[in-house]
Formats: sequence, C-alpha cells, structure tokens
Amino acid sequence: MSEAHIPIAAAQRIAPRPDPARVQRIASDEEALAAARRLAAEFAPDAARRDRERILPWAELDRWSQSGLGAITVPREYGGAGVSYETLAQVFVILCAADPSLGQIPQNHFGLLGVLREIGTDEQKRRFYGEVLAGGRLGNAGPERKSKTILHGQTRLSHTPEGLRLNGHRFYSTGALFAHRVPARALDDEGRAVQAWVPRDAPGLSVIDDWSSFGQRTTASGSVKFHSVPVDEADVLPVWQLADRPGLFGPTSQLIQAAIDQGIATAAVADAMDFVRDKARPWVDSGVARASDDPYIIQDVGRLQIDLHAAHEVLREAARTLDEIAAQPVTALSSARASVAVAEAKVLTTQVALEASEKLFELAGSSATRAQHNLDRHWRNARTHTLHDPVRWKTHLIGNYLLNGVLPARHSWN
Repeated sequence: MSEAHIPIAAAQRIAPRPDPARVQRIASDEEALAAARRLAAEFAPDAARRDRERILPWAELDRWSQSGLGAITVPREYGGAGVSYETLAQVFVILCAADPSLGQIPQNHFGLLGVLREIGTDEQKRRFYGEVLAGGRLGNAGPERKSKTILHGQTRLSHTPEGLRLNGHRFYSTGALFAHRVPARALDDEGRAVQAWVPRDAPGLSVIDDWSSFGQRTTASGSVKFHSVPVDEADVLPVWQLADRPGLFGPTSQLIQAAIDQGIATAAVADAMDFVRDKARPWVDSGVARASDDPYIIQDVGRLQIDLHAAHEVLREAARTLDEIAAQPVTALSSARASVAVAEAKVLTTQVALEASEKLFELAGSSATRAQHNLDRHWRNARTHTLHDPVRWKTHLIGNYLLNGVLPARHSWN
C-alpha cells in the first residue's frame, strides 16, 4: 500500500489518552492472567473479520489500556504489579491465540519498559511508569529501510539553537500508530545511540499506515517520520550504555516474540481440530463415518499436540529462568544464560507455529481453504511474524555458547 492510497484519517489519527479513572490497577499475576483471558474472549470472535477487512483495533486497544494490562511489568515500588516473566509470556500467548495481530501490538510497549527499567533515571521511571499506569501506550519507531543493519541508521538527535531536534525516517514501527509516546533510537552529536521518548502529538512527528504485509495485517507496523521534532532532554535515555551492561532487555523482548508465535500455533491447532470435528469429510477409503475417526488424522493431531505442548513448556521454562536470574544482580554469564534459554524457546515456537498453520489444511481438507473461513490467516501470521529475526541464528547462538563458550551479543534480538 503506497502512501498515496492511505486514507488521511487513518494516517493522522492520534489516540486520545485514556481516562485514568477508568483504568484498572492490576495488583497480582493472577489478576493479570484473568484480565488477559477476559480480553481474549472479547477479541477472538471478530479476529478473522478484522484480518479479512483490515479493521484496525482502535477500540480493542482502548479496552486493553483500560484493563490495566499495559502496566503489569511496572515494578511494585513504582505502583505496578511487577508480574513474573512467566506471567508476561502467558499473557501474550493468551491474547495472541485470540488475535495475534492485536496481541503483537503491545510487544514494543513492554520491550521499551524493559529498557526503561535498566537505564532510566528515577525521575524518568516515576514519570513514564506513571503515564503507563494511567493507561498510556508505547510504540516504537523501528529500523531504517536503507540502513546496513537493524542497529545502524541515519536518524539523528541534534542540539540546535532552538533545543534538541530529532530527524529521521523509520519503518516496521509496530504500535506507533496507536501509541501515546513513540520512543525512537537515534545517534546523538557524539555518535552514541540514544532513545528519545517522543509524545505522539509532537510537532513534526508523522505516523503513516503503509503496512502492507500479507500477515499480521492489523498491527499497522508502518512508517514513522521525524522532521525537526522537538525533544525534551528529560525524555532521552542513553541506550548506548546497554552494550556494556549485562541485563535482560534483549531476552525479555525475545521472550515476547516467542510467546506471540506460541499463541499463533495454539489458535491454529484449535481451529484444525474444530474443523475436523464439525466440517471435514472422511476420506473415501477410510471406512469411517467421521473425519475425526480417521486413524491417520488422529495420529497427526496427537503429534501436533505434543509439539505444541513441548514448545509451550520450553517457553515457560525460559520465562522461569529469567525470573530466577532477575532475582539476583545480573552478570555477563547470567545474561547470556537468559539469551540462550529464550533462544531455545524461540526455535521451538517458530517451528510449531509454522507446522500447525500448515498442517491445519492437511488435516481439515480442501474445504478449509475457502475464503469464508479465512484459516489461511494462521499461516500468514506465522510466516510473517517468525521472520522478525532469523531463527537459524538462534540455533547458532545456542551451539556457539555450548561448544565454544561464546556469550551472545547484547541487543534486542538476543
């Protein structure tokens, strides 16, 4: 979709901040999981239609904000629930099984909160956590289209006679269209990487809904442009410090990515079984009256469920590893251990998301390919999201760590 074909209202709409009086305050892991299940039950019935017609989930995200889920990782000392990593992963699995596009939108919200936790000043934490507790949403300005790698770019935060100004053009900006702040990575005047937490309504900031992928269609992961955007000094985080400081911001981000894939796989397996039970016909040579009695289908469903369960358990084990590591001062070795644990989960959730969304059609039969069912959305979503970062580098990371003792590089993709 080119910029010329984007409705002006869609490109320029800015989400109003929620009424803090209507935002719930979640106080425990149990409350977080219960809220996720309630929202999943609300979101699931219209997920296929939102995907088919590309209806952006503005109202659903307002419900998400009001539920209090956006603040579940805010530390208790700042007024949040400080839930476990295991609970965070489970929340994403639950929501993404209902609607993975909608469920993915807050991924950068929580990733950014992880960065804030590690390098934010106390004043920044109190202010930004306070906004999130009041229902504020964060959405990133992603990488640059023409940069050499994801970590390189030309976006600059420069001192001018009028103050700090931000200039650049980003894309893959999941959550930015719906956000109240759009944190962006840039280089400062000394060539160091910083992160500017820009208000969504700042002059010179444009969010363009030009996302045209065949999968994850309603994430609106489009472009962000900064044209001489004024930035407050107090809204800048020194992300260059993260390279020399062991932490969990990278494993946290990857844990969420793995949980999203697990949610996609969960939905695909459930829809496959429902279709086989209710709509599929048995093969002519099977000698059975129902497709669900076909011994080969039964065997394949059993195998698929084993793979789904195994991936989920490794995901939860990885999350518990992060919980264990976070309970102590994080070291270079423990940070590496976290990256390896999450990489193992990412490999398995990637595999099962692709396997389940493809196997669905083999089990359900040709009638499952009809457009009215929109079951292809599971494969489109799985294939799109699992390309977020190459899983081949996860297996390399694991093997290099085990064989050669090489610690993973520190960034958001490890």
